[in-house]
Amino acid sequence: MALTAQKRKSLEKLSDENGIISALAFDQRGALKRLMGQYQDAEPTVAQMEELKVLVADELTKYASSMLLDPEYGLPATKALDKNAGLLLAYEKTGYDTSSTKRLPDCLDVWSAKRIKEQGADAVKFLLYYDVDSADELNQQKQAYIERVGSECVAEDIPFFLEILAYDEKNADTGSVEFAKEKPRKVIEAMKVFSNPRFNIDVLKVEVPVNMKYVEGFAEGEVVYSREEAAAYFKAQDEATNLPYIYLSAGVSAKLFQETLEFAHNSGANFNGVLCGRATWAGSVQSYIEKGEEAAREWLRTTGFQNIDELNKVLQQTATSWKERV
Repeated sequence: MALTAQKRKSLEKLSDENGIISALAFDQRGALKRLMGQYQDAEPTVAQMEELKVLVADELTKYASSMLLDPEYGLPATKALDKNAGLLLAYEKTGYDTSSTKRLPDCLDVWSAKRIKEQGADAVKFLLYYDVDSADELNQQKQAYIERVGSECVAEDIPFFLEILAYDEKNADTGSVEFAKEKPRKVIEAMKVFSNPRFNIDVLKVEVPVNMKYVEGFAEGEVVYSREEAAAYFKAQDEATNLPYIYLSAGVSAKLFQETLEFAHNSGANFNGVLCGRATWAGSVQSYIEKGEEAAREWLRTTGFQNIDELNKVLQQTATSWKERV
């Protein structure tokens, strides 16, 4: 994989001195509304969502290499980033049309790669729901869409991070045993598709290839994968792409995510960092809603810091530099 001088400079801004991406993800919009709504009767206001993102950026980016935000509620938070932290901005609309199983991608209406770059972003992030078993016509439509985003990023000379979320058109329950059995193939094959140079992707943001809650030694109930089988899937995922790739935390607990990274490393996965969201900051939401700004800051300075500090220590022992893939 080749990088332009500007893209390399941008990726260096997004990663630490060892070439590891330890990024904080807070581009949640619909999911954040639902999370905040658990602790108050009224729908969260724009001001509340913006302020919480500012608090997280202000308190935690001094410990992260970069932060992912959204242009809808996250622009005030871009001004609160630590001076050494890089910035990614999301380009996709949140959620998907639940009346269909297609989960078609859609860009934010008044945004473009050019406008994202003008906001000071060091990279464009786009999320794609992808089922490798969907009809070819549907998947060609999704691939063409990603080609357009990739071409925009080439034109603006800005790195393109593609986040792939595997799903099953016939089974909406991604936490089920049935989906756990299908997940490794769906995740790995999707990575192979979007590693093609035609998409102009610079970094893949991906799920781990198994549901760790069904892995022997991690499972509290039914076991779907032995430790050896799970390890083989991590190794196969690593071999599925020549691109730098980073893991998303998928809303699991901080502890399970850290244990997952250690398992991935021990399995031979040469991943290049993380974009970790709720596993780091989710607990601050209740403090913010029920007790206000200072309580949220206190949570972020204690538990939030502990979450990100422990994650960084694990990353230094498990992740490898993206420069080894470039």
